[in-house]
Amino acid sequence: MRSRQIHLDFHTSEAINEIGKDFDKNTFQKALLESHADSITLFSKYHHGWSYHPTKVNVMHPNLNFDLLKAQIEAAHEIGIKTPVYLSAGFDHRCATEHPEYLIRNKDETVAGPSFKYAGYQRLCFNSPYLDLLAREVIEVCENYDADGIFLDIAIPFKCYCHNCRKILRDEGKDPYDSKNAEELAERTYAKYTQTMRKAVDSVKPGLPIFHNGGAVPHGRRDLIFMNAHIEIEALPTGGWGYDHFPMIARYIQPIGCDFLGMTGKFHLSWGEFGGYKHIDALRYESSLAAAHGGKFSIGDQLHPRGATDDETYRMIGKVYAELEEKEPWLCDVSAVSDIAVYSAEAWYHEHHDCGIDISEAQASNKGVFRMMKEGHYLFDFVDAQSDISQYRLLILPDIIGIDSYLKGKIDGFVSKGGRVLVTGLSGLEYANGKYGDGFALKLGAEYHGVRDISPVFMYPDEFQSEIGYAPYVVYSESYEIKATGKVKAQICEPYFKRSAEHFCSHLHAPHDASKTSSGMTVGDDGAYIAAKIFREYGDIGSRFPKQLVDYAISLLGDIRTVKTNLPPTAEMTFMEQKNAQRYILHMLYAPRTVKGSKNIEVIEECVPLHDTELIIRCGQHRIKRAYLAPKCDELSIENIKNGQIRITVPKFRIHGMVVLEYGDADKYFTLYQKEEKQ
Repeated sequence: MRSRQIHLDFHTSEAINEIGKDFDKNTFQKALLESHADSITLFSKYHHGWSYHPTKVNVMHPNLNFDLLKAQIEAAHEIGIKTPVYLSAGFDHRCATEHPEYLIRNKDETVAGPSFKYAGYQRLCFNSPYLDLLAREVIEVCENYDADGIFLDIAIPFKCYCHNCRKILRDEGKDPYDSKNAEELAERTYAKYTQTMRKAVDSVKPGLPIFHNGGAVPHGRRDLIFMNAHIEIEALPTGGWGYDHFPMIARYIQPIGCDFLGMTGKFHLSWGEFGGYKHIDALRYESSLAAAHGGKFSIGDQLHPRGATDDETYRMIGKVYAELEEKEPWLCDVSAVSDIAVYSAEAWYHEHHDCGIDISEAQASNKGVFRMMKEGHYLFDFVDAQSDISQYRLLILPDIIGIDSYLKGKIDGFVSKGGRVLVTGLSGLEYANGKYGDGFALKLGAEYHGVRDISPVFMYPDEFQSEIGYAPYVVYSESYEIKATGKVKAQICEPYFKRSAEHFCSHLHAPHDASKTSSGMTVGDDGAYIAAKIFREYGDIGSRFPKQLVDYAISLLGDIRTVKTNLPPTAEMTFMEQKNAQRYILHMLYAPRTVKGSKNIEVIEECVPLHDTELIIRCGQHRIKRAYLAPKCDELSIENIKNGQIRITVPKFRIHGMVVLEYGDADKYFTLYQKEEKQ
């Protein structure tokens, strides 16, 4: 998969004339060369349902008079740029209009998309004859065009109550209006769709890469991940995804070993915006963020109906991709170095559908733990039941992770080899047959005595910490009664009473009652337990104390950090190893964001540099021979300190700093890389 991609959206109404009239091969090639892109996704069939080429299966756009797709592919290939081809799978407005019987339906038989009275696209059901039509469209593209891959859009498991889906379930003796039956059928239908597309492509070009785009990539759904040749993480920060979306998914996919890229857009707002341009520093940050997580990158553009590229867009992309291209020797063939495995609450939810927890709660816990880890500059990955956790020093079980027999065996093996666990909320309880048990499955220095019937409560550490004063801090999340059997490291104190019409105090809740105190955080043989859903609280409201309490709990479990730094909480850090080159690459990213407008859009504008960043690094069995800032190879001084650690100070970096730590004959690898690139 190429590293510097462009996704060239081209959703053009049949009400617009002279489609592609201004397309010019030389101008198109000039724009691509200026962009420093090495791949561009081009359109065959799009959301409106027309094709940009002659077709015997579909209908060519009525206002296009030549084979635009062929002209674009040939122009790109002439200059060494790959061309995956896009087809809209879930949306096809022309087909939806002509065949309303193909549409996905709600229980009341209304269409799942917007009413036909309004602008918008309808979803098509893959249990209708549309699936065969789509397969024939894909086969036609593979037969007639030199595509370097197939990108199929708007494809996710989607519940449907159309007449076709109802018949399938009725024939199986099931109630077609039962939402669980519809959900199960949606999963089967999606699997049938991906298999049909794979068979269609392989009938012409065996092994040609296919990607099915559905927006989010859920933690815990490895089955969905591996229905693709690679993953493109659609994450336009200004389009509703925010800046957490990409790294949360990347930290789950990267350890699995699946090739992936981050997909953003040049737009200020979102897909489909003509005349919108985000600041170039935002693109610099977003591309660097993907690189820092071991991923490739794609920038979305939208072609004008007349087919001419926009000079400003390709000038801007060119500056970003020229910088990324210069960094590439340090970005390929990397693996993450991480100290902490975070068991994804969302993954656990997908593994235990019957748990009684809502998906939104799992996602809030994931958001909270992600932000704590990122802001604390911990090196961490998200993991699931299939992950190998033996390489980590600490396992975090956030808020809802019940322990079945399989996970118990896995954690016991982890702990027996020196690993520790940090457990919060309902996590750590025995779990079987869809229910949490009455006791902990792990040795956490506590006995479980149930959910507290009062909220909020107050919590404070047993001893003064430099970052946590000795004070009762309010905790709004659900909390639990425990009896300590190990070391007590924090107390819970209840308020005077529950707030009610008969008993209330002040604006929110009553203050703490010092006589109502019990254990709130304990440490046992396996690790530490915090008796509240502290990660969900941080994900929901972002208050200061939960993060400080988690930092304190981690400090009690040993010195787990490979890297310590004075980076501000708004910066991000990853640590990669390039084993073939015998070096580590520490990535630092800093681009402050402001929230603007009534839609609360996170915006990155002109960024300021960070100065004098200190890094204390423990590199295990490797002796660091050289340190420098890539890509300019500016040398950095190495100070050896105690316990095999080194100290490095980075004088200055802007947006993205790459500290390279060589422990072997890296110069030989770099020369080889340059030779391969020339070839």
